[in-house]
Amino acid sequence: MSARRRPLLPALGLAVALLAGCGGPEERAEGAPVTEEEADLLAQLLADNHQRGGADFVVTAPYGEDTVLTLTGEVDLAGGAGRAQAVTSYGDGRPDETRTLFFSADELWFGEVPGLTAALGAEGLPEASYVRRAVTLGEEAPLVDVLTTVVLNLAAEEPDDGGDFRGAGYTWEGDRSIDGELAQLYASEAGWSVAVDRSTDLLVQYRTPLPGQEFEVTVTLADHGPREITLPAEGESVDGSAHPEVAATVGL
Repeated sequence: MSARRRPLLPALGLAVALLAGCGGPEERAEGAPVTEEEADLLAQLLADNHQRGGADFVVTAPYGEDTVLTLTGEVDLAGGAGRAQAVTSYGDGRPDETRTLFFSADELWFGEVPGLTAALGAEGLPEASYVRRAVTLGEEAPLVDVLTTVVLNLAAEEPDDGGDFRGAGYTWEGDRSIDGELAQLYASEAGWSVAVDRSTDLLVQYRTPLPGQEFEVTVTLADHGPREITLPAEGESVDGSAHPEVAATVGL
């Protein structure tokens, strides 16, 4: 009488258990609290951005029904100024809307604005390439104002206190590929997250929800280094606050 064969599945289960028992150190679980070193790393991110001077950036903000606002450009994080192409893409077949955008912490300049020449002529104003207006903050702030403010806020002259990130709901969330480079992801209880390049310890992506909104803003940074942004000269722009008819006509 032949010996009975052992069931296959229990044997496999035993093999897995043995392999797990004799393997190396346990892999770190996503959602684990940040370590002391990681807390110091997070505290240094914005100061490093300021020290490096600037970066190329892409900001995306999906809102409405299949509508996405994307800013693509470069920012001088040390000097507090940037330039970008702002594209609003619609999912209902409408063509994209494209604007040239310059920004500082206080003002925005919009170029390539359809109807601007006609609006200036109707008001008896000289030709201008840009409409300039103050940045609006608060609950009624236009989305483009919020996005440029988020970008400029990704720098600080001094590091944060590493102690603020220890034992305060900050977690490690594993590795991610950002533009083909390996990065470590960290998250906060407040809902924002950052991706940090493993080879440089630089911030490469920041994601955050907006208060009262159902979508996230994603900022991706690349090619960190000094940038020179020359904002439009006084004679190149018309003041939208001084000429509200012009601003209203072109939808700004």
